[in-house]
Amino acid sequence: MPVITVPYGNESIDINIPDSNMGDILMPCEMEVESTPEVLVKNALANPVNSKKLSEIATAESSVVIIVSDITRPSPSSTMLPLLFEELKSGGCTEENVTVVCALGLHRQQTEEEIKKILGPLYGKVRFVEHDKENCVKVGTTSRGTPVEIFKEVYESDIIVCTGNIEFHYYAGYSGGAKAILPGVSSNNSVITNHKMMTLEEATTGNIDSPVRQDMEEAAQIFGPDFLLNVVLNSKKEIVQAVAGDIIDAHRKGVDCVDKMYKVEVEPADVVITATDVSKGMNLYQAYKPLDNAKNAVIDGGTILLAAPCREGFGHEIFERWSRQCSCPLETIEKFDSDFEFGAHKAAFIAQLAMKHDLLMYSEMPEKDVQDVFFRPVTDIQQAIDSIITKNPAVRIHFMPHGQSTLPIEK
Repeated sequence: MPVITVPYGNESIDINIPDSNMGDILMPCEMEVESTPEVLVKNALANPVNSKKLSEIATAESSVVIIVSDITRPSPSSTMLPLLFEELKSGGCTEENVTVVCALGLHRQQTEEEIKKILGPLYGKVRFVEHDKENCVKVGTTSRGTPVEIFKEVYESDIIVCTGNIEFHYYAGYSGGAKAILPGVSSNNSVITNHKMMTLEEATTGNIDSPVRQDMEEAAQIFGPDFLLNVVLNSKKEIVQAVAGDIIDAHRKGVDCVDKMYKVEVEPADVVITATDVSKGMNLYQAYKPLDNAKNAVIDGGTILLAAPCREGFGHEIFERWSRQCSCPLETIEKFDSDFEFGAHKAAFIAQLAMKHDLLMYSEMPEKDVQDVFFRPVTDIQQAIDSIITKNPAVRIHFMPHGQSTLPIEK
């Protein structure tokens, strides 16, 4: 009888599944780290995709903005920034002409310690500004009706460099690329209008044609950033690929790398057991992603069992409020459709899953909280699996230990 080890925060839980019930163990196929982060980034900067080198774009007279991710994203800005500054200097651009802008979207501002982490060796040496969603300039409107309103500091700069990391995103398809512009340095109105498209059927993980991403990219092209530097990270947060150049074409090169590593073909099973990585398992708001990924590996009416400590509870005030105020999944979905509120989207997405699947959760959240968000609380994973097998001896069970980064796709 196979023993599988379920990650659970900083710990793990061993459970037994009979051979006759064991389906596939869905694992990513990560690339080997072939060189140092510095070499990978330098190679990307020296070989931009469908673009001149950054040193050929910027001049001594250029004012330059480098857009970086905030602390909620794993983008290794402290590694990328010094190398971007080197590239700019080789084109004659001086440090005095460069401003680093933190892309907050609708997120909070950073603490001083977080700013130090973002800037790394450049802390205290470069001008650093945080995005202000209330101080934006309108430059156009997308074909889907999203106003393109850009942070004034970015709008007034000669050269715009976007940075970030590329990974799966549950309604924009992928992170990185144009997301540095929208939502990164856009107005509240721009972000909300764009994000309302998350309810559309095509707005799914790993879909490059997600209407949310297509709208983001159209907005970016209307504004016209000059250069992109993105990286792809493995599960250890090591850089395995860097891409640079055109904001669309370079991004697609990184997307191909993500797909090769993290898309896994599978035939849906009756049950999927999944878990989060340590950083995403602290609250349910962050632990949603493996749940969303797991839905592709389970049949309609099947069971998803999520193991996530969630010691911080819901992890988002609006998400918690919506989870507590609706008595059934359909009520949540209908309310969200008529009253969009960012943060409530995860309550609505979990409600959609609960309409199609039996959701179980092993966590440290109070049982009432787990039930409020349409899960059945589990106090013992082994007992829960044994009970499922007793009810259906022919049940087939997939295991997806790295739920955060594994995207099952149907064969």
